[in-house]
Amino acid sequence: MQSVNWYFRRLRTMGGAELLWRLRSALRDKSDRYLIGLGWQPGSGRAPGIPNPPFRLADVVPGSWKSQQATADEARWVERLVTQARPILDHRLSFLGLDDVNLGSPPDWHREHALGIATPRHFSAAIDYRDRQVTGDCKLVWEPNRHHHLVVLARAYRATGERRYAEAAVRHLLSWIDANPFGFGMNWRSPLELAIRVINWTWAIDLIREADALSVPAWNKVLEAAYLHIWDIHRKFSQGSSANNHLIGEAAGVFIASLYFDDIPAAPIWRESSRQILEREILRQTYSDGCNREQALGYHLFVSQFLLTAAVTARSAGCDLSPSYWHALERMFAYLASLAEGGDSLPMYGDADDGYVLDLGDSADHARSWLAVASVLFNRGDFKQLVGEHYEPVRWLLGTPGWKSFNLLSKPTDTALKSHAFREAGYYIIQSGHVEAPDRISLFIDCGELGYQSIAAHGHADALSFTLRVSGDDVFVDPGTYDYFTFPQWRQYFRSTRAHNTATVDHRDQSHMLGAFMWGRRANSRCEAWTASPDGARFVGSHDGYDQLADPVVHRRTIDFDAASRKVSIEDHFSGSGAHTYELWFHLAEACVVMPVQEGVFILETTRARVRFTLDRALTPVIYRGSEDPLAGWVSRGYHRKTPTTTIVGRASGIGTVGFLCELRIEVPL
Repeated sequence: MQSVNWYFRRLRTMGGAELLWRLRSALRDKSDRYLIGLGWQPGSGRAPGIPNPPFRLADVVPGSWKSQQATADEARWVERLVTQARPILDHRLSFLGLDDVNLGSPPDWHREHALGIATPRHFSAAIDYRDRQVTGDCKLVWEPNRHHHLVVLARAYRATGERRYAEAAVRHLLSWIDANPFGFGMNWRSPLELAIRVINWTWAIDLIREADALSVPAWNKVLEAAYLHIWDIHRKFSQGSSANNHLIGEAAGVFIASLYFDDIPAAPIWRESSRQILEREILRQTYSDGCNREQALGYHLFVSQFLLTAAVTARSAGCDLSPSYWHALERMFAYLASLAEGGDSLPMYGDADDGYVLDLGDSADHARSWLAVASVLFNRGDFKQLVGEHYEPVRWLLGTPGWKSFNLLSKPTDTALKSHAFREAGYYIIQSGHVEAPDRISLFIDCGELGYQSIAAHGHADALSFTLRVSGDDVFVDPGTYDYFTFPQWRQYFRSTRAHNTATVDHRDQSHMLGAFMWGRRANSRCEAWTASPDGARFVGSHDGYDQLADPVVHRRTIDFDAASRKVSIEDHFSGSGAHTYELWFHLAEACVVMPVQEGVFILETTRARVRFTLDRALTPVIYRGSEDPLAGWVSRGYHRKTPTTTIVGRASGIGTVGFLCELRIEVPL
């Protein structure tokens, strides 16, 4: 349960309209508790029977990927898909740091599998999902209930023609409906969870239609449950400070499901209201340069999938979204493409919780697989050149016409990397070399806002931090996120300034944490200078995160890159008048080997490159690796997964204005 102080702080982030909405929501919940407790639930008003949707979502003929006519791509995809689907037949899933979890037979949809505890099954709105003593980690409960695995089973049926996969999907679906009466338990608690689930139901149902695995009574049961999802989400759309990725996801769920289940009498009303939200929020939550305003790459990917899936579904249904929507969506994927140019993995920043919308193949790299879909939608050969082998979703989402277009799409002949400035979002990318070549260098700089709206829920205190990729390998990294609810001390660490490649003053964070998803006073960053050419680039930025000190300090960072010598200079300047302690933090990738050469000089070696890193002589180096006291020397590539890595800290004390110059000399290739 949250403290009184947390509730007070949270109330201070809300405006009058949001407070009124939350009061109305509380009154609605009281009414629901009484009515639902008496067994009431709304009826869809649709005539019983098997629906006839106005469009289909995929055109893969059942069994075609195992026939003699299957292409090499299809044969590879079906082998991978069957490997993924077979454990699901035995009710086994891997998710969020848990491997090969046995859900039970039938699945226990109310279990938190890390702690092995049963979560409450009483009135859903009364469940405090943040209270770990009651629910465990709510994400570990919700993840298998998103039903991504039903789409995996349904795809396996389509690819192989084997009815057992469709039957398994139906058993899981009907088991869930029986175990989750409307309005009770964790799985009716969050509208976003309902939205993701109903999107996956829509795809799974469509993919298994040819199997005739659902009887008419079962169809009616499933469609009434889908109706309840859409109805409940629609009346609970997020508002105010909570209207971030949740609102986009909720609207996408209502929009997609009401397009497909169009025989529900209320579907046209829901479709129009959710369409308006999507049209509005893609512009409101996206900078004009294409970056998501939550200042977190994981959520940029998440909402991009919602927005793209909704757009493709709308086109399939013959009710396309506006040109401004499509233009904003293209800019979002152009931004992703810019990040993908410089390395095998994208630079992490801000929160990430492994959230995704649909598993349509290549789930190991959602960014590139959905970028492949965008390459077709926007006729962008430059997107295609970045996706590698990650293009199976094109076949599922865009069908045979889209697949043919993808194969005909030409890649650009000019592969030279260019630097990018996303000025509105505050992100800058210094690059040289060529796409997919050993000479590529990519340095990402964060000079953006802390996060979106009054609580900045998914931002990190990372002003003026940077990451570096050389020859496609990570060298300096953002350590990631790791946890939301289970380990408060780790949640705090991974969001802190010391967990990023920037500087702390007097051991303080640049911005003030008020809760796991709430910030108070925050650092304001600004770019003071930016120039870029094929010969190199220069960035100058500053922030005021340390102006709350008794003796205020302004941190200014200058990064110069000379392409000819492959040298990066990082100059940190601190303007103050009193005595302070300074720490410059440098976090290395977990696969990076660190070899001290002399005091303050290190060779950093990856599989494909070597970097000579020199600290300013005034800095005393301290090295951490997998330390728990203090927390330092960790990287997290996924929720509840962390790996020891090397963190180098340069420490110094000084009076008045001080400065430090560190240098990177890059050898490309080894």
